Amino acid sequence: MTYLPTEPDPDGAPASSERAGSRRALGCAFEIVETLVLTLLIYLVIHNFVAQPFEVQQSSMLPTIVDGEYILIDKLTPRFDSYHYGDVVVFSPPSGSGLDTQGIPFIKRVIGMPGDTVALENGRVFVTRPGASPVRIEEPYVVDEADGSTAATICSNPDCPLTWIVGENEYFVMGDNRPHSQDSRVFGPVDEELILGRAWLRYFPLERIGLIERPAYPALATTDAAAR
Repeated sequence: MTYLPTEPDPDGAPASSERAGSRRALGCAFEIVETLVLTLLIYLVIHNFVAQPFEVQQSSMLPTIVDGEYILIDKLTPRFDSYHYGDVVVFSPPSGSGLDTQGIPFIKRVIGMPGDTVALENGRVFVTRPGASPVRIEEPYVVDEADGSTAATICSNPDCPLTWIVGENEYFVMGDNRPHSQDSRVFGPVDEELILGRAWLRYFPLERIGLIERPAYPALATTDAAAR
């Protein structure tokens, strides 16, 4: 910032250095406030429209994501490239789910897309795309039992329907820790409006830093192409 030379006082004496110092202090304070406001605006734009950090406070995504880890969710790309099979998403629990979440968002994996039929049979997951035959999906990310076998995907609730039709703009989600996850098996498919974004980066702890990758489902890709 450039300051103009001081004007002489009416009696011809130069303006005091205190007055000039006050003007400089005022200009400096204005620049600081301007910088803080701009920083806040940038933060709000990034936080609401681009990316948002989260601390995971649940164990439902073991072994992929561990309780206490910090992740960054992507809010930007879902605006023009919607969610896919295998995406890990963060969402607000559906109202009326009967779960005491204390306002803490859930983190799960997308298993069923709009129009799909998701079914559980003999502890495994079958997905039927519209106009296609049911396929059993391979899920290498699901937690293992103590004996090393893959944990079965079942319902602990005896009233569980075992078959769900995913509606328009809905997604069927489940945690990788199948024996200990409150997910769509409990509250049904999740409306897209409740999804905050997809998890794409784990940034703490440092020894586990890295991208959260989306698995491939070749069988579903084949049936989807055939249905078209």
